[in-house]
Amino acid sequence: MIPKLPLDHPRWRGLDGVKVEEVRVLLEQLASAAATGGGDAWRRTWTDLFAGLMDDGVVADGAYAALPHLVEAAAALPPGQTVDFWVDLGFMVTADYRPPVPADLEAAFQAAMLLAERAATRSFLAAGTPERVCALLALACVALAGHHIGGALWQLPDHRESGLLLSCPACESDTEITDFSVDPARPPLEASPLPAPTSVRQEEHPWGEVAAALREDAMGEGWEPFLRVARDVASRGVPAETPGHAVLCLVAGMVAVRGTPKGTAGEPARRLISLTGHFRCWDCERTWAIADGLAEPPDGALSQPRPDLARTDSDLAVAGVESAAAGGTSRAATRFRQEGNQVVAVDGTPWGRVTAFTDSVPGSSGGVDALAVVSRPGRPTLVAGGGDKGVVCLWDVTDGRLVHDPLPGHRDAVRSMTSLPLPGGRVLLASGGDSGTIAVWNPLTGQPLREPVGDWPGGVTAMCAAVVPGGRTLLVTATPRGAVRMWDPDSGECVGHLNPYGSPIRSVAAVPISADHALIAASDTAGRVHMWDPAVEDPWDNGAAVQLSARALADAGHRVTAVEAVTTLDRSLLATADDLGVVMLWDPATGAPVGDGLPSSTGTAGPPLIAVGRPHDGRTVLVSGTRHGQRLRVWEPETGAVQHIALDVSFTSLATAGTTLILGHEHGVLSLPLTRPDGAGEGKP
Repeated sequence: MIPKLPLDHPRWRGLDGVKVEEVRVLLEQLASAAATGGGDAWRRTWTDLFAGLMDDGVVADGAYAALPHLVEAAAALPPGQTVDFWVDLGFMVTADYRPPVPADLEAAFQAAMLLAERAATRSFLAAGTPERVCALLALACVALAGHHIGGALWQLPDHRESGLLLSCPACESDTEITDFSVDPARPPLEASPLPAPTSVRQEEHPWGEVAAALREDAMGEGWEPFLRVARDVASRGVPAETPGHAVLCLVAGMVAVRGTPKGTAGEPARRLISLTGHFRCWDCERTWAIADGLAEPPDGALSQPRPDLARTDSDLAVAGVESAAAGGTSRAATRFRQEGNQVVAVDGTPWGRVTAFTDSVPGSSGGVDALAVVSRPGRPTLVAGGGDKGVVCLWDVTDGRLVHDPLPGHRDAVRSMTSLPLPGGRVLLASGGDSGTIAVWNPLTGQPLREPVGDWPGGVTAMCAAVVPGGRTLLVTATPRGAVRMWDPDSGECVGHLNPYGSPIRSVAAVPISADHALIAASDTAGRVHMWDPAVEDPWDNGAAVQLSARALADAGHRVTAVEAVTTLDRSLLATADDLGVVMLWDPATGAPVGDGLPSSTGTAGPPLIAVGRPHDGRTVLVSGTRHGQRLRVWEPETGAVQHIALDVSFTSLATAGTTLILGHEHGVLSLPLTRPDGAGEGKP
């Protein structure tokens, strides 16, 4: 008998999640079912009571008083009738949010768990259960034995699902094995023997009968080593320090010998064996045991030494580690993360130093929402930025030093910026405000050319500089209400309009088609792309503009939200990005897509940010991220190479200056090298 809290004890009134009257009713129903050998009334009562004891993954402290009563009563029922009860109990003891067991209830609760372990194991051995339920029951037995891998109950895919979501023990990023449900035709890896010495449980336990039931032929030829590991784990009583992958061998073996219908349980058992392999985190690139991605050991997980041999995510249907005999070449690092003021790969390979710009938009609380790079012949390159206080800051890109006091120019937030290269080597800076004002600055002196003009509802959310035939440079501005205007930057005169349909505009870019002629590309709020020629007077006249292929956009399901010009060694292209993280390249002369583009990947969905640069060796790289995200992809379109960088800030804007990447974030501006330095790995993105 378990020394339980008496049902008439006043302690019940201070416990959450349960009323003593509910416990009394369920105990009466369980006693009746035990006396008659059947009856389902108790199941409905248990379902209602269970919902109170664990609500949305949070265990109430009343469970610690109620379960000793209920476990003792359920253990008296025929074992085949209580499978669901023990599975529910397994979920409860592995829930993420469990309060500590009160000291006065701990002895009774621990005694109840020992009894539950024996009763659940007896239920498993008594009769076959459908393979899905069998897997849950096996994990529940393991959980009641006190092993952490029982927490995989919460992660095991439903039989209707094919994906398996794993959490990296180091960076906590999620990695998905998309086709886990595929039945492997052969062992995906070699079974790992238990490390020696491994302790044996000294107290009486029920796992010896399980070990005897694990026949080596249960899963077919080639799988015997896994059954031997399973039998070894069971014969030792599933000690708490047993590696998670070894206990998963036991769970797979239990499904193979007791899952129904007979003769088919080997397939789900073989899929479960795949959980004893390894996976590589898509984010930090460390390699871990899949078991540790399902439920991290109490003492922490250890990463594995050979990431080049790990298969994960959508690479293969089954995750595992190939044998060394199968070969495998080391791969250059493709994922980097910030450590202090450095960006490094998991193996320590450096990317470069992070430089924080000083005095970033003083008083700004919403981050730097707009960036522009001012390249002046014979002078240092400057970076301009603006935020929610309406001021503009100018920094020297080489050291991040503020070169002027902040320049007040807008009465509210700065939402867009661009530099304006003019004949004679002059360069101006334009900024657009949230209230629809436009300011033009002399970046050398930090003085405005004139008072800000305009007052358009919706603000100036996008702008660019466009060269038209004759060498004239115009400022192009756009608003979310569809007004796209062209301005003479010196006089401030509006000299033309684009966008005759009036589509609300999100992003604009100037795409050069010759040395003195650029087209204007724009994305609207419906995901469409518009191409206009600013050299023609009539906005309805296409001029040299060719629209992007509507069929290609539709076939790709590409709803464009950002555009950017991409200049390569031999031509100019248009880059388009969507909220799924997809980036495509287009030939402005034909309107056709170029190459395969950059597909979406984990962590890239959201409002896109894109910037284009040309490192010192002339290669073109495109940097993409998401607004308020923390991950960047650096893509070289010519080769298709992609590298990923995870930083410690949330981005609000992107720009490039020569070989430097500039990032506006929620607290200011920082810079880092656009590509890895020569000699670091392969020296390329």
